[in-house]
Amino acid sequence: MSYKILMFLHLFTVLPAFIIGTISLVLKKGTRLHKVLGRIYMVLMLFTAVVTLFMPAAVGPTLFNHFGWIHLFSFLTLYTVPTAYTAIKKGNIKAHKRKMILLYFGALIIAGAFTFMPGRYLHSVFFG
Repeated sequence: MSYKILMFLHLFTVLPAFIIGTISLVLKKGTRLHKVLGRIYMVLMLFTAVVTLFMPAAVGPTLFNHFGWIHLFSFLTLYTVPTAYTAIKKGNIKAHKRKMILLYFGALIIAGAFTFMPGRYLHSVFFG
């Protein structure tokens, strides 16, 4: 699959995940709406993390001529989503909250900021 297709798949899932994640952070917790949006958010985040694993790193050093530092956020997501889900199912609200905040800021805010670095596609789109 071409990089461009993967990139658009990634953007198609990560942008709504960002919006839903932001809404979920400000909603009252434990409501039906929070739970529904949370499930959608988790599915979107898992899908987008898997997509990014097929995208070769475009900036910096790579492992196996493919994985870069930014892929660590994909692995963070693949670990955090199931463990956050398990935590809430077990009633461990504190762990769930901590993991979901880590996921939002790590995988969306910090990783998102890295996508605007020189040499990356979004940098060329927004900054020419």
